[in-house]
Amino acid sequence: MADPKRVLLAKPRGYCAGVDRAVETVEKALELYGAPVYVRKEIVHNRHVVETLQDAGAIFVEENEEVPHGSVVVFSAHGVAPEVHEQAAERELKAIDATCPLVTKVHQEARRFARDDYDILLIGHEGHEEVVGTSGEAPAHIQLVDGPDSVDQVNVRDPERVVWLSQTTLSVDETMETVDRLKKRLPMLQSPPSDDICYATQNRQQVVKDIAADCDVMIVVGSRNSSNSVRLVEVALQHGAKSGHLVDFAHEIDEAWLEGAATVGVSSGASVPDNLVQDVLAFLAERGYGDVEEIEPVTEKITFQLPRELVRDLKAAQTP
Repeated sequence: MADPKRVLLAKPRGYCAGVDRAVETVEKALELYGAPVYVRKEIVHNRHVVETLQDAGAIFVEENEEVPHGSVVVFSAHGVAPEVHEQAAERELKAIDATCPLVTKVHQEARRFARDDYDILLIGHEGHEEVVGTSGEAPAHIQLVDGPDSVDQVNVRDPERVVWLSQTTLSVDETMETVDRLKKRLPMLQSPPSDDICYATQNRQQVVKDIAADCDVMIVVGSRNSSNSVRLVEVALQHGAKSGHLVDFAHEIDEAWLEGAATVGVSSGASVPDNLVQDVLAFLAERGYGDVEEIEPVTEKITFQLPRELVRDLKAAQTP
């Protein structure tokens, strides 16, 4: 008799508090100020979210120079360098900063260690918007370490005054492997006062680790430019999943992936709305995977307030 088909559904999955806050920021800004509202870079790295907000009247641009003088601009959840705020002020833009508070924490750490004249080793992926924004806080003090293989290129002025920080969406395991290698070269390397990798990234990776060995296929819903979504596929494969795939939408699933598969794992990146996951579950149910078991080792209860600039204007609009 064939093995029964089933789905192991990871939870926590999907939207984290920072993404929820950023998306709601654009939605509220459109309600309050009217369209168009300009958004510098993708508000979060998810194709569906960006297209939905575009349909509602958001205009996505790469730089402030593309925003008409005096318009409303929202900065993405990934954070921006100080010069981006300065450019916005020069163009008299109404800037609303939707940077995730956990990214803001890393920016604050970078400024503090730079003030104390430390060399800062920023573990992250070159070109990622979060890395660009953090590096801009103290460019003279920060050097990028893009994974364990980059450790040998690191040079510091004083091996007793060096600290590591990290992009918030990395693989926990790979980051600690990088740190371990750095500490072999720099035994006095200091760690940040609290973990930089965000709670949501860690939680989503942990539940995928928990179920991976039982999965013939792991399907992660997320976009290819979403660092944390890409990491989830990697983590699944590293922890025993026989195969792993990243899809934006259910229709991208290749039925060949399911051939001979008894157990399919499903998760989603931190910038993915849950309706996209439900579409994947419906796709799988039509193919015999109707038995869904949700695995939830930890419950998330964190929420973040909207940006203070937006809260102030919302309150003013409600005052008679």
